[in-house]
This record gives sequence, C-alpha cells and structure tokens, in this order.
Amino acid sequence: MAKADRFYFENFIQAADCCCKAAAYLQECLTTYDYANIKEMLEKMHALEHGADSVKHEMSSALAKAFVTPLEREDMAQISANIDEVADFIEEVLQRVYVNRIQTVMPEAVQFAGMVVECCDMMKEMLHELPNFKKPKKLHEQIIALSHKEEECDQLYLEATLKAADFSTDPLVVMFWRDIYDRLEKCADACEHVGDSIETIVMKNN
Repeated sequence: MAKADRFYFENFIQAADCCCKAAAYLQECLTTYDYANIKEMLEKMHALEHGADSVKHEMSSALAKAFVTPLEREDMAQISANIDEVADFIEEVLQRVYVNRIQTVMPEAVQFAGMVVECCDMMKEMLHELPNFKKPKKLHEQIIALSHKEEECDQLYLEATLKAADFSTDPLVVMFWRDIYDRLEKCADACEHVGDSIETIVMKNN
C-alpha cells in the first residue's frame, strides 16, 4: 500500500475503533446500570462519540485537499459518514435511557448491546480488509457475515419489544423500552450500512 493511501484506510479503522469502544461502554453501562450514575455515563459516552467525529473531520479535510485518492472521493466520504453514524446511534441509546428515566434495565437490552459490540467488531475487521478490495473474496464473506448478524439483531428486536409488555404493566415504561430497542436496532443497521458501502466499492472496482 502506498504511504499516501495508508492514511485513509487507517482513518477508517480508527473511526471503527471509536465505535467499538462506544459499544463496549454501552454494554458496560447497561450491565452494571445505576440510574444515579447516568450523567457520568453520558459524559463519557459523549467523549467517545466526539472522538469519532474528530476522526471523520480528519477524513473530510484530507479528501478536500487530496489530488488523488485510493478510492473514489465520494465513496470514501460515504464510508466515513456511515461509520460516524454508528457512533451517533450508540450514543443515542444511552440518551434515550436517560430521557426515559429508566430505573431497571431489561436483560434483553444487555444482550442486544452485546450484539451491537459484535457488529462493531465485525465492521472493524472488514475495514482492516478493505485495502484488499481488488481481491474481495474475504470482504464478501465478511459483508455476508455482518448481514447475518444484523438479521439476528432484527430477531432479538422483535422478541425484546414483545417482552417489554411483560416487563412492566405501565404502558409508558413499555413505550420507553420499545423506543430504546428502536435505537439499538439502528446501531446494528448502521454497521450493516458500512458493509453496503464497501460492497458498492467492490462492485465498482472489480
């Protein structure tokens, strides 16, 4: 890989790493949840999301100045935006926990957060492989695996939203939890969208 190209691929991995850290922290927050600490959790999560924003801005600045890029400028910008969206949605989950004043966490939420961690890890591994887009066999396998993981998240989303009615007799609490599960599903969807962007690049370049 040319030294000039290395920045772009390393930037994607750095951005994905921010998402992985945010997802792991979300899982930690929900596993050891204490509403008394929610503002501290939000501050730490926002710092992680801000880190992802900074990496995205570095990419945008580099693309604006570059004369030649290893992939089409628009495609690289799209991947960068899609990775950043993952971090945004992860932060949103914790924000919804806060504004909905959740006192006790459903076990399915902890399970879902764990699956979001898996999605982020798979996304990061896929980005490690991206420089090999001209030999896309492994990339194809990773894209398909991530899609299957997202389907598992869809199934858990259905089960979890159904169980929300058993978790509480208060219709507001049920509504709040369904709102949170919507956000968790968006996290998995956003990871899959990164895979979709990469699939487009593979098709264009092979």
